[in-house]
Amino acid sequence: MEGGIQPTDGVAFKDCISIVRTNPYVLRMAFSAGVGGLLFGYDTGVISGALLYIRDDFEEVDRKTFLQESIVSMAVAGAIVGAAAGGWMNDRFGRKTAILIADFFFFVGSIIMATAPNPAVLIAGRILVGFGVGIASMTAPLYISEASPAKIRGALVSTNGFLITAGQFLSYLINLAFTEVPGTWRWMLGVAGLPALMQFILMLSLPESPRWLFRAGRVEEAKVILEKIYPPREVAAEIQALQDSVNAESEENSTEKVSIGQIFKTKSVRRALVIGIGLLVFQQFVGINTVMYYSPTIVQLAGFASNKTALLLSLITSGINAFGSIISIYFIDRTGRKKLLIISLAGVIISLAILTGAFHQASIESPPVGRAVTASFGGNTCPTYQPPSATWNCAQCIFAECGFCASGTEKMLPGACVVSNSTLKDQCEGGSGLWYTRGCPSNFGWLALLGLAMYILFFSPGMGTVPWVVNSEIYPLRFRGTCSGIAAATLWVSNLIVAQTFLSLTETIGVAWTFMIFGLISMGAMVFVVMLIPETKGLPFEEVETMLEKKLLHVSSSNRRG
Repeated sequence: MEGGIQPTDGVAFKDCISIVRTNPYVLRMAFSAGVGGLLFGYDTGVISGALLYIRDDFEEVDRKTFLQESIVSMAVAGAIVGAAAGGWMNDRFGRKTAILIADFFFFVGSIIMATAPNPAVLIAGRILVGFGVGIASMTAPLYISEASPAKIRGALVSTNGFLITAGQFLSYLINLAFTEVPGTWRWMLGVAGLPALMQFILMLSLPESPRWLFRAGRVEEAKVILEKIYPPREVAAEIQALQDSVNAESEENSTEKVSIGQIFKTKSVRRALVIGIGLLVFQQFVGINTVMYYSPTIVQLAGFASNKTALLLSLITSGINAFGSIISIYFIDRTGRKKLLIISLAGVIISLAILTGAFHQASIESPPVGRAVTASFGGNTCPTYQPPSATWNCAQCIFAECGFCASGTEKMLPGACVVSNSTLKDQCEGGSGLWYTRGCPSNFGWLALLGLAMYILFFSPGMGTVPWVVNSEIYPLRFRGTCSGIAAATLWVSNLIVAQTFLSLTETIGVAWTFMIFGLISMGAMVFVVMLIPETKGLPFEEVETMLEKKLLHVSSSNRRG
Protein backbone atom coordinates (compact mmCIF):
# COMPACT_ATOMS: atom_id res chain seq x y z
CA MET A 1 0.00 0.00 0.00
CA GLU A 2 1.35 3.44 -0.84
CA GLY A 3 2.76 5.44 1.99
CA GLY A 4 3.94 8.92 2.79
CA ILE A 5 6.10 10.82 5.21
CA GLN A 6 5.29 10.10 8.84
CA PRO A 7 4.05 13.37 10.34
CA THR A 8 4.63 14.54 13.87
CA ASP A 9 1.86 14.39 16.43
CA GLY A 10 1.48 18.17 16.46
CA VAL A 11 -0.42 18.28 13.20
CA ALA A 12 -2.93 21.13 13.25
CA PHE A 13 -4.81 23.65 11.19
CA LYS A 14 -1.82 26.02 11.02
CA ASP A 15 0.18 23.33 9.18
CA CYS A 16 -2.49 23.24 6.50
CA ILE A 17 -2.46 27.04 6.15
CA SER A 18 1.35 27.07 5.97
CA ILE A 19 1.54 24.38 3.27
CA VAL A 20 -1.18 25.74 1.02
CA ARG A 21 0.25 29.26 1.35
CA THR A 22 3.67 28.15 0.12
CA ASN A 23 2.18 25.69 -2.39
CA PRO A 24 -1.18 26.98 -3.72
CA TYR A 25 -1.16 24.24 -6.37
CA VAL A 26 -2.30 21.76 -3.72
CA LEU A 27 -5.22 23.98 -2.74
CA ARG A 28 -6.14 24.50 -6.38
CA MET A 29 -6.40 20.74 -6.93
CA ALA A 30 -8.44 20.28 -3.76
CA PHE A 31 -10.93 23.05 -4.48
CA SER A 32 -11.32 22.22 -8.18
CA ALA A 33 -12.19 18.62 -7.33
CA GLY A 34 -14.27 19.87 -4.40
CA VAL A 35 -16.67 21.66 -6.76
CA GLY A 36 -18.09 18.15 -7.15
CA GLY A 37 -18.97 18.39 -3.47
CA LEU A 38 -20.57 21.79 -4.09
CA LEU A 39 -22.75 20.23 -6.81
CA PHE A 40 -23.49 17.27 -4.56
CA GLY A 41 -24.66 19.66 -1.82
CA TYR A 42 -26.60 21.96 -4.13
CA ASP A 43 -28.54 19.20 -5.87
CA THR A 44 -29.41 17.44 -2.61
CA GLY A 45 -30.40 20.70 -0.88
CA VAL A 46 -32.22 22.60 -3.61
CA ILE A 47 -35.08 20.11 -3.88
CA SER A 48 -36.23 20.91 -0.33
CA GLY A 49 -37.29 24.43 -1.31
CA ALA A 50 -38.20 23.65 -4.91
CA LEU A 51 -40.64 20.98 -3.69
CA LEU A 52 -42.80 23.64 -2.03
CA TYR A 53 -43.41 25.27 -5.41
CA ILE A 54 -43.52 22.05 -7.45
CA ARG A 55 -46.49 21.11 -5.26
CA ASP A 56 -48.15 24.41 -6.21
CA ASP A 57 -47.61 23.85 -9.96
CA PHE A 58 -48.55 20.17 -10.16
CA GLU A 59 -51.73 19.29 -8.26
CA GLU A 60 -51.03 15.55 -8.41
CA VAL A 61 -47.73 16.16 -6.58
CA ASP A 62 -49.48 18.17 -3.88
CA ARG A 63 -52.05 15.40 -3.36
CA LYS A 64 -49.68 12.42 -3.32
CA THR A 65 -47.00 12.09 -0.64
CA PHE A 66 -45.46 9.17 -2.53
CA LEU A 67 -44.94 11.37 -5.60
CA GLN A 68 -43.23 14.04 -3.48
CA GLU A 69 -40.95 11.41 -1.98
CA SER A 70 -40.21 10.07 -5.47
CA ILE A 71 -39.15 13.49 -6.79
CA VAL A 72 -36.74 13.73 -3.89
CA SER A 73 -35.54 10.15 -3.79
CA MET A 74 -35.13 9.34 -7.50
CA ALA A 75 -31.99 11.48 -7.46
CA VAL A 76 -30.79 9.16 -4.72
CA ALA A 77 -31.68 6.12 -6.85
CA GLY A 78 -29.55 7.60 -9.64
CA ALA A 79 -26.77 8.19 -7.12
CA ILE A 80 -26.75 4.49 -6.19
CA VAL A 81 -26.07 3.56 -9.82
CA GLY A 82 -23.58 6.42 -10.19
CA ALA A 83 -21.61 5.44 -7.10
CA ALA A 84 -21.47 1.78 -8.12
CA ALA A 85 -20.39 2.65 -11.68
CA GLY A 86 -18.05 5.32 -10.31
CA GLY A 87 -15.85 2.73 -8.62
CA TRP A 88 -15.26 1.01 -11.95
CA MET A 89 -14.75 4.34 -13.76
CA ASN A 90 -12.17 5.44 -11.19
CA ASP A 91 -10.12 2.27 -11.55
CA ARG A 92 -10.45 2.02 -15.33
CA PHE A 93 -10.24 5.64 -16.52
CA GLY A 94 -8.89 7.56 -13.52
CA ARG A 95 -10.24 10.04 -11.00
CA LYS A 96 -10.13 13.07 -13.29
CA THR A 97 -12.14 11.42 -16.07
CA ALA A 98 -14.76 10.24 -13.57
CA ILE A 99 -15.24 13.82 -12.34
CA LEU A 100 -15.66 15.07 -15.93
CA ILE A 101 -18.32 12.40 -16.57
CA ALA A 102 -20.14 13.44 -13.37
CA ASP A 103 -20.16 17.06 -14.59
CA PHE A 104 -21.79 15.97 -17.85
CA PHE A 105 -24.66 14.29 -15.99
CA PHE A 106 -25.04 17.27 -13.65
CA PHE A 107 -25.35 19.66 -16.58
CA VAL A 108 -27.75 17.61 -18.71
CA GLY A 109 -29.92 16.67 -15.72
CA SER A 110 -30.20 20.33 -14.64
CA ILE A 111 -31.42 21.41 -18.08
CA ILE A 112 -34.02 18.61 -18.20
CA MET A 113 -35.36 19.50 -14.74
CA ALA A 114 -35.59 23.21 -15.53
CA THR A 115 -37.69 22.54 -18.65
CA ALA A 116 -39.78 19.62 -17.32
CA PRO A 117 -43.43 19.84 -18.51
CA ASN A 118 -44.66 17.22 -16.02
CA PRO A 119 -43.57 15.26 -12.94
CA ALA A 120 -42.36 12.27 -15.01
CA VAL A 121 -39.81 14.36 -16.94
CA LEU A 122 -38.79 16.10 -13.73
CA ILE A 123 -38.08 12.72 -12.13
CA ALA A 124 -36.04 11.68 -15.20
CA GLY A 125 -33.88 14.79 -14.77
CA ARG A 126 -33.49 14.04 -11.07
CA ILE A 127 -32.23 10.55 -11.91
CA LEU A 128 -29.56 11.95 -14.27
CA VAL A 129 -28.44 14.51 -11.69
CA GLY A 130 -28.35 11.73 -9.12
CA PHE A 131 -26.05 9.73 -11.35
CA GLY A 132 -23.63 12.67 -11.31
CA VAL A 133 -24.01 13.04 -7.54
CA GLY A 134 -23.17 9.36 -7.02
CA ILE A 135 -19.97 9.57 -9.08
CA ALA A 136 -18.88 12.86 -7.50
CA SER A 137 -19.64 11.72 -3.94
CA MET A 138 -16.96 9.03 -4.02
CA THR A 139 -14.53 10.51 -6.57
CA ALA A 140 -13.96 14.03 -5.21
CA PRO A 141 -12.67 12.94 -1.76
CA LEU A 142 -10.63 10.17 -3.44
CA TYR A 143 -8.92 12.61 -5.81
CA ILE A 144 -8.25 15.14 -3.03
CA SER A 145 -6.88 12.46 -0.70
CA GLU A 146 -4.47 11.09 -3.32
CA ALA A 147 -3.29 14.56 -4.29
CA SER A 148 -2.67 15.77 -0.71
CA PRO A 149 0.42 15.62 1.54
CA ALA A 150 -0.25 13.16 4.38
CA LYS A 151 -0.04 15.67 7.22
CA ILE A 152 -2.84 17.88 5.85
CA ARG A 153 -4.82 15.17 4.09
CA GLY A 154 -7.68 15.30 6.60
CA ALA A 155 -8.09 19.07 6.37
CA LEU A 156 -8.04 19.07 2.56
CA VAL A 157 -10.52 16.20 2.26
CA SER A 158 -12.67 18.11 4.75
CA THR A 159 -12.79 20.99 2.25
CA ASN A 160 -14.94 18.65 0.16
CA GLY A 161 -17.28 18.31 3.13
CA PHE A 162 -17.29 22.09 3.53
CA LEU A 163 -18.14 22.55 -0.15
CA ILE A 164 -21.01 20.03 0.20
CA THR A 165 -22.49 22.14 3.00
CA ALA A 166 -21.67 25.34 1.09
CA GLY A 167 -23.61 23.91 -1.85
CA GLN A 168 -26.55 23.19 0.43
CA PHE A 169 -26.39 26.73 1.83
CA LEU A 170 -26.20 28.14 -1.70
CA SER A 171 -29.24 26.08 -2.68
CA TYR A 172 -31.33 27.63 0.12
CA LEU A 173 -30.04 31.10 -0.82
CA ILE A 174 -31.01 30.52 -4.45
CA ASN A 175 -34.38 29.12 -3.34
CA LEU A 176 -35.05 32.26 -1.31
CA ALA A 177 -33.89 34.54 -4.16
CA PHE A 178 -36.29 32.96 -6.64
CA THR A 179 -39.40 32.85 -4.44
CA GLU A 180 -40.94 35.87 -6.21
CA VAL A 181 -39.62 35.09 -9.70
CA PRO A 182 -41.90 33.50 -12.34
CA GLY A 183 -40.85 29.91 -12.81
CA THR A 184 -39.52 29.65 -9.20
CA TRP A 185 -38.53 25.98 -8.97
CA ARG A 186 -37.34 25.81 -12.60
CA TRP A 187 -34.70 28.44 -11.89
CA MET A 188 -33.82 26.75 -8.59
CA LEU A 189 -33.12 23.41 -10.29
CA GLY A 190 -31.58 24.79 -13.50
CA VAL A 191 -28.91 26.96 -11.85
CA ALA A 192 -26.95 23.79 -10.91
CA GLY A 193 -25.78 23.53 -14.52
CA LEU A 194 -23.44 26.53 -14.06
CA PRO A 195 -21.04 25.12 -11.41
CA ALA A 196 -20.99 21.81 -13.35
CA LEU A 197 -19.76 23.68 -16.41
CA MET A 198 -17.25 25.59 -14.27
CA GLN A 199 -15.78 22.42 -12.77
CA PHE A 200 -15.55 20.76 -16.18
CA ILE A 201 -13.37 23.65 -17.40
CA LEU A 202 -11.25 23.68 -14.21
CA MET A 203 -10.59 19.94 -14.27
CA LEU A 204 -9.43 20.01 -17.90
CA SER A 205 -6.39 22.00 -16.76
CA LEU A 206 -5.54 19.71 -13.82
CA PRO A 207 -3.63 16.40 -13.84
CA GLU A 208 -4.77 12.91 -12.97
CA SER A 209 -4.22 11.59 -9.45
CA PRO A 210 -0.47 10.79 -9.10
CA ARG A 211 -1.20 7.55 -7.28
CA TRP A 212 -3.52 6.32 -10.04
CA LEU A 213 -0.90 7.27 -12.64
CA PHE A 214 1.79 5.37 -10.72
CA ARG A 215 -0.25 2.20 -10.59
CA ALA A 216 -1.17 2.60 -14.27
CA GLY A 217 2.54 2.53 -15.13
CA ARG A 218 2.75 6.23 -16.03
CA VAL A 219 5.55 6.77 -13.53
CA GLU A 220 7.18 9.84 -15.06
CA GLU A 221 3.86 11.72 -15.18
CA ALA A 222 3.24 10.82 -11.56
CA LYS A 223 6.70 12.03 -10.50
CA VAL A 224 6.14 15.42 -12.11
CA ILE A 225 2.89 15.89 -10.18
CA LEU A 226 4.38 14.68 -6.88
CA GLU A 227 7.18 17.23 -7.28
CA LYS A 228 4.50 19.93 -7.41
CA ILE A 229 2.66 18.60 -4.35
CA TYR A 230 5.46 17.72 -1.90
CA PRO A 231 8.42 19.78 -0.63
CA PRO A 232 11.68 18.79 -2.40
CA ARG A 233 13.02 16.97 0.68
CA GLU A 234 9.98 14.67 0.78
CA VAL A 235 9.51 13.84 -2.91
CA ALA A 236 12.06 11.02 -3.08
CA ALA A 237 10.61 9.22 -0.06
CA GLU A 238 7.06 9.52 -1.43
CA ILE A 239 8.09 8.16 -4.82
CA GLN A 240 9.91 5.27 -3.17
CA ALA A 241 6.89 4.46 -1.02
CA LEU A 242 4.68 4.37 -4.11
CA GLN A 243 7.19 2.21 -5.95
CA ASP A 244 7.35 -0.23 -3.03
CA SER A 245 3.55 -0.39 -3.07
CA VAL A 246 3.41 -1.20 -6.77
CA ASN A 247 6.18 -3.80 -6.42
CA ALA A 248 4.35 -5.47 -3.54
CA GLU A 249 1.17 -5.62 -5.58
CA SER A 250 3.08 -7.17 -8.49
CA GLU A 251 4.35 -9.91 -6.19
CA GLU A 252 0.73 -10.62 -5.23
CA ASN A 253 -0.29 -10.84 -8.91
CA SER A 254 -2.40 -7.76 -8.29
CA THR A 255 -2.49 -6.90 -11.97
CA GLU A 256 -5.52 -9.19 -12.11
CA LYS A 257 -8.92 -7.57 -11.93
CA VAL A 258 -10.03 -6.81 -8.38
CA SER A 259 -12.95 -9.05 -7.43
CA ILE A 260 -15.42 -9.05 -4.55
CA GLY A 261 -13.91 -12.37 -3.50
CA GLN A 262 -10.44 -10.81 -3.20
CA ILE A 263 -11.85 -7.99 -1.11
CA PHE A 264 -13.43 -10.33 1.43
CA LYS A 265 -10.45 -12.69 1.53
CA THR A 266 -8.07 -9.86 2.49
CA LYS A 267 -8.44 -9.22 6.22
CA SER A 268 -7.41 -5.55 6.28
CA VAL A 269 -9.60 -4.69 3.26
CA ARG A 270 -12.58 -6.59 4.65
CA ARG A 271 -12.31 -4.75 7.96
CA ALA A 272 -11.80 -1.43 6.19
CA LEU A 273 -14.97 -2.00 4.17
CA VAL A 274 -16.98 -2.77 7.32
CA ILE A 275 -15.73 0.49 8.85
CA GLY A 276 -16.29 2.53 5.68
CA ILE A 277 -19.77 1.18 4.97
CA GLY A 278 -20.80 1.34 8.62
CA LEU A 279 -19.88 5.00 8.98
CA LEU A 280 -21.67 6.03 5.80
CA VAL A 281 -24.81 4.01 6.61
CA PHE A 282 -25.01 5.51 10.10
CA GLN A 283 -24.40 8.96 8.59
CA GLN A 284 -27.70 8.54 6.75
CA PHE A 285 -29.72 6.64 9.35
CA VAL A 286 -29.20 9.26 12.07
CA GLY A 287 -31.48 11.35 9.86
CA ILE A 288 -29.37 14.10 8.31
CA ASN A 289 -30.93 14.01 4.87
CA THR A 290 -34.44 14.25 6.23
CA VAL A 291 -33.20 17.66 7.37
CA MET A 292 -31.48 18.55 4.08
CA TYR A 293 -34.24 17.25 1.77
CA TYR A 294 -37.22 18.29 3.88
CA SER A 295 -35.90 21.18 5.98
CA PRO A 296 -38.59 23.70 4.90
CA THR A 297 -41.22 20.99 5.34
CA ILE A 298 -39.95 20.28 8.88
CA VAL A 299 -40.08 24.01 9.61
CA GLN A 300 -43.71 24.00 8.45
CA LEU A 301 -44.39 20.93 10.59
CA ALA A 302 -43.01 22.97 13.51
CA GLY A 303 -45.80 25.50 12.93
CA PHE A 304 -44.42 28.08 10.47
CA ALA A 305 -46.89 28.10 7.59
CA SER A 306 -45.41 30.50 5.01
CA ASN A 307 -43.23 29.04 2.24
CA LYS A 308 -40.97 32.08 2.37
CA THR A 309 -40.61 31.92 6.16
CA ALA A 310 -39.83 28.20 5.93
CA LEU A 311 -37.12 28.86 3.32
CA LEU A 312 -35.61 31.72 5.34
CA LEU A 313 -35.39 29.65 8.51
CA SER A 314 -33.98 26.72 6.51
CA LEU A 315 -31.31 29.07 5.13
CA ILE A 316 -30.19 29.79 8.68
CA THR A 317 -29.91 26.09 9.55
CA SER A 318 -28.02 25.48 6.30
CA GLY A 319 -25.59 28.27 7.21
CA ILE A 320 -24.97 26.51 10.52
CA ASN A 321 -24.22 23.35 8.54
CA ALA A 322 -21.55 25.16 6.49
CA PHE A 323 -20.08 26.69 9.65
CA GLY A 324 -19.82 23.22 11.18
CA SER A 325 -17.77 22.06 8.19
CA ILE A 326 -15.29 24.88 8.79
CA ILE A 327 -14.95 23.65 12.38
CA SER A 328 -14.14 20.20 10.98
CA ILE A 329 -11.36 21.57 8.76
CA TYR A 330 -9.80 23.21 11.82
CA PHE A 331 -10.04 20.25 14.20
CA ILE A 332 -9.83 17.08 12.13
CA ASP A 333 -6.02 16.96 12.00
CA ARG A 334 -5.72 18.40 15.51
CA THR A 335 -8.32 16.46 17.52
CA GLY A 336 -8.50 13.40 15.30
CA ARG A 337 -11.26 11.58 13.44
CA LYS A 338 -12.59 9.40 16.25
CA LYS A 339 -12.94 12.10 18.90
CA LEU A 340 -14.80 14.31 16.45
CA LEU A 341 -17.21 11.47 15.70
CA ILE A 342 -17.89 10.81 19.40
CA ILE A 343 -18.50 14.50 20.20
CA SER A 344 -20.67 14.84 17.11
CA LEU A 345 -22.88 11.85 17.95
CA ALA A 346 -23.28 12.93 21.58
CA GLY A 347 -24.65 16.28 20.40
CA VAL A 348 -26.85 14.63 17.77
CA ILE A 349 -28.46 12.37 20.41
CA ILE A 350 -29.24 15.35 22.68
CA SER A 351 -30.62 17.37 19.74
CA LEU A 352 -32.89 14.55 18.60
CA ALA A 353 -34.22 14.27 22.16
CA ILE A 354 -35.11 17.98 22.04
CA LEU A 355 -36.80 17.56 18.64
CA THR A 356 -38.76 14.56 19.90
CA GLY A 357 -39.97 16.47 22.95
CA ALA A 358 -40.86 19.62 20.99
CA PHE A 359 -42.92 17.81 18.36
CA HIS A 360 -44.59 15.62 21.00
CA GLN A 361 -45.74 18.68 22.95
CA ALA A 362 -46.85 20.37 19.73
CA SER A 363 -49.06 17.39 18.85
CA ILE A 364 -50.67 17.41 22.33
CA GLU A 365 -51.45 21.13 22.29
CA SER A 366 -52.69 21.40 18.70
CA PRO A 367 -55.38 24.15 18.40
CA PRO A 368 -59.00 22.91 18.21
CA VAL A 369 -61.25 23.06 15.18
CA GLY A 370 -63.97 25.71 15.75
CA ARG A 371 -67.42 24.84 14.48
CA ALA A 372 -68.49 28.44 13.93
CA VAL A 373 -65.36 29.54 12.09
CA THR A 374 -65.49 26.38 9.96
CA ALA A 375 -69.11 27.06 9.08
CA SER A 376 -68.14 30.57 7.89
CA PHE A 377 -66.49 28.92 4.86
CA GLY A 378 -69.93 27.81 3.64
CA GLY A 379 -70.21 24.28 2.25
CA ASN A 380 -66.43 23.76 2.14
CA THR A 381 -66.10 21.93 5.46
CA CYS A 382 -63.62 19.03 5.43
CA PRO A 383 -65.65 15.99 4.25
CA THR A 384 -64.59 13.75 7.14
CA TYR A 385 -65.28 16.39 9.80
CA GLN A 386 -68.80 15.90 11.13
CA PRO A 387 -69.93 18.61 13.57
CA PRO A 388 -71.49 18.93 16.05
CA SER A 389 -70.43 15.52 17.39
CA ALA A 390 -66.79 15.77 16.25
CA THR A 391 -64.21 17.34 18.58
CA TRP A 392 -61.22 17.70 16.29
CA ASN A 393 -57.98 19.60 16.53
CA CYS A 394 -55.66 20.89 13.80
CA ALA A 395 -53.55 17.71 13.75
CA GLN A 396 -56.61 15.55 13.01
CA CYS A 397 -57.68 17.99 10.30
CA ILE A 398 -54.28 17.84 8.58
CA PHE A 399 -54.21 14.05 8.90
CA ALA A 400 -57.53 13.96 7.03
CA GLU A 401 -55.74 15.79 4.14
CA CYS A 402 -57.72 18.97 4.72
CA GLY A 403 -56.57 22.54 5.32
CA PHE A 404 -56.58 24.36 8.67
CA CYS A 405 -57.17 28.13 8.70
CA ALA A 406 -55.81 29.57 11.94
CA SER A 407 -56.38 33.02 13.38
CA GLY A 408 -53.79 35.53 12.17
CA THR A 409 -53.80 37.36 15.52
CA GLU A 410 -53.70 34.37 17.90
CA LYS A 411 -52.81 31.17 16.10
CA MET A 412 -53.74 28.87 19.03
CA LEU A 413 -57.41 29.95 18.95
CA PRO A 414 -59.95 27.57 17.32
CA GLY A 415 -59.59 27.53 13.53
CA ALA A 416 -61.47 26.26 10.49
CA CYS A 417 -61.07 22.77 9.01
CA VAL A 418 -61.94 22.97 5.33
CA VAL A 419 -61.24 21.36 1.97
CA SER A 420 -57.61 21.90 0.93
CA ASN A 421 -57.43 23.84 -2.34
CA SER A 422 -55.91 27.07 -3.65
CA THR A 423 -59.24 28.96 -3.60
CA LEU A 424 -59.83 28.35 0.11
CA LYS A 425 -56.18 29.02 0.86
CA ASP A 426 -56.52 32.46 -0.75
CA GLN A 427 -59.78 33.05 1.14
CA CYS A 428 -58.10 32.16 4.44
CA GLU A 429 -55.03 34.32 3.87
CA GLY A 430 -57.16 37.13 2.42
CA GLY A 431 -58.96 37.28 5.76
CA SER A 432 -55.59 37.58 7.59
CA GLY A 433 -55.65 33.91 8.54
CA LEU A 434 -52.73 31.45 8.49
CA TRP A 435 -53.12 28.45 6.17
CA TYR A 436 -51.76 25.06 7.26
CA THR A 437 -51.64 21.81 5.33
CA ARG A 438 -48.39 20.50 6.85
CA GLY A 439 -47.96 20.92 10.55
CA CYS A 440 -50.07 23.01 12.88
CA PRO A 441 -49.71 26.22 14.90
CA SER A 442 -47.54 25.55 17.91
CA ASN A 443 -46.02 27.32 20.91
CA PHE A 444 -43.10 24.88 20.69
CA GLY A 445 -42.02 25.75 17.15
CA TRP A 446 -38.98 27.72 18.28
CA LEU A 447 -37.88 24.84 20.53
CA ALA A 448 -38.07 22.56 17.48
CA LEU A 449 -35.94 25.05 15.51
CA LEU A 450 -33.42 25.14 18.36
CA GLY A 451 -33.20 21.34 18.27
CA LEU A 452 -32.82 21.44 14.49
CA ALA A 453 -30.01 24.02 14.69
CA MET A 454 -28.21 22.05 17.42
CA TYR A 455 -28.57 18.86 15.42
CA ILE A 456 -26.88 20.39 12.38
CA LEU A 457 -24.19 22.18 14.43
CA PHE A 458 -23.14 18.89 16.06
CA PHE A 459 -23.63 16.67 13.01
CA SER A 460 -21.68 18.71 10.47
CA PRO A 461 -18.12 18.74 11.96
CA GLY A 462 -18.15 15.04 12.82
CA MET A 463 -20.66 12.73 11.18
CA GLY A 464 -20.97 15.12 8.26
CA THR A 465 -17.32 15.08 7.13
CA VAL A 466 -15.35 12.41 8.99
CA PRO A 467 -16.95 9.36 7.27
CA TRP A 468 -15.78 10.70 3.89
CA VAL A 469 -12.27 11.39 5.23
CA VAL A 470 -11.97 7.92 6.76
CA ASN A 471 -13.22 6.27 3.56
CA SER A 472 -10.52 8.09 1.59
CA GLU A 473 -7.79 6.78 3.92
CA ILE A 474 -8.49 3.15 4.85
CA TYR A 475 -8.41 1.22 1.54
CA PRO A 476 -5.26 -0.12 -0.17
CA LEU A 477 -4.51 1.57 -3.50
CA ARG A 478 -5.48 -1.36 -5.72
CA PHE A 479 -8.84 -1.75 -3.91
CA ARG A 480 -9.51 1.95 -3.41
CA GLY A 481 -11.75 2.68 -6.39
CA THR A 482 -13.82 -0.49 -6.00
CA CYS A 483 -14.20 -0.24 -2.21
CA SER A 484 -15.01 3.47 -2.36
CA GLY A 485 -17.66 2.71 -4.97
CA ILE A 486 -19.19 -0.08 -2.85
CA ALA A 487 -19.25 2.14 0.26
CA ALA A 488 -20.74 5.09 -1.63
CA ALA A 489 -23.39 2.90 -3.28
CA THR A 490 -24.36 1.58 0.17
CA LEU A 491 -24.61 5.14 1.44
CA TRP A 492 -27.00 6.07 -1.35
CA VAL A 493 -29.14 2.97 -0.74
CA SER A 494 -29.41 4.10 2.89
CA ASN A 495 -30.12 7.64 1.75
CA LEU A 496 -32.89 6.36 -0.54
CA ILE A 497 -34.53 4.44 2.31
CA VAL A 498 -34.56 7.53 4.54
CA ALA A 499 -35.68 9.94 1.80
CA GLN A 500 -38.45 7.66 0.54
CA THR A 501 -39.90 6.93 3.98
CA PHE A 502 -39.57 10.14 6.02
CA LEU A 503 -42.84 11.83 5.05
CA SER A 504 -44.72 8.53 5.20
CA LEU A 505 -43.29 7.86 8.67
CA THR A 506 -44.30 11.30 9.94
CA GLU A 507 -47.83 10.75 8.64
CA THR A 508 -48.08 7.22 10.07
CA ILE A 509 -46.44 7.48 13.51
CA GLY A 510 -45.96 11.24 13.90
CA VAL A 511 -42.94 13.54 13.71
CA ALA A 512 -41.95 13.00 17.37
CA TRP A 513 -41.72 9.21 17.06
CA THR A 514 -39.82 9.54 13.79
CA PHE A 515 -37.13 11.66 15.44
CA MET A 516 -37.05 9.25 18.40
CA ILE A 517 -36.18 6.42 15.99
CA PHE A 518 -33.30 8.49 14.62
CA GLY A 519 -32.14 9.09 18.19
CA LEU A 520 -32.06 5.36 18.98
CA ILE A 521 -30.09 4.71 15.78
CA SER A 522 -27.64 7.46 16.82
CA MET A 523 -26.99 5.55 20.05
CA GLY A 524 -26.15 2.48 18.00
CA ALA A 525 -23.81 4.61 15.88
CA MET A 526 -22.02 5.75 19.03
CA VAL A 527 -21.33 2.14 20.05
CA PHE A 528 -20.05 1.37 16.53
CA VAL A 529 -17.66 4.34 16.56
CA VAL A 530 -16.31 3.66 20.06
CA MET A 531 -15.70 -0.04 19.39
CA LEU A 532 -14.62 -0.27 15.75
CA ILE A 533 -13.30 3.01 14.36
CA PRO A 534 -9.49 3.39 14.39
CA GLU A 535 -7.78 6.77 14.69
CA THR A 536 -6.12 7.48 11.32
CA LYS A 537 -5.01 11.05 12.04
CA GLY A 538 -1.70 11.78 10.28
CA LEU A 539 -0.90 8.14 9.50
CA PRO A 540 0.65 7.16 6.15
CA PHE A 541 -1.64 4.90 4.15
CA GLU A 542 0.41 1.74 4.71
CA GLU A 543 0.30 2.13 8.51
CA VAL A 544 -3.49 2.30 8.39
CA GLU A 545 -3.49 -1.03 6.54
CA THR A 546 -1.12 -2.57 9.10
CA MET A 547 -3.31 -1.37 11.98
CA LEU A 548 -6.41 -2.94 10.44
CA GLU A 549 -4.55 -6.17 9.77
CA LYS A 550 -3.59 -6.52 13.44
CA LYS A 551 -6.91 -5.98 15.22
CA LEU A 552 -10.65 -5.54 14.74
CA LEU A 553 -11.56 -3.54 17.86
CA HIS A 554 -10.22 0.01 18.26
CA VAL A 555 -11.58 1.29 21.56
CA SER A 556 -8.73 3.79 22.05
CA SER A 557 -8.97 7.20 20.37
CA SER A 558 -5.19 7.35 19.86
CA ASN A 559 -3.10 5.89 17.06
CA ARG A 560 0.16 5.95 19.01
CA ARG A 561 2.04 2.71 18.80
CA GLY A 562 3.57 1.21 21.89
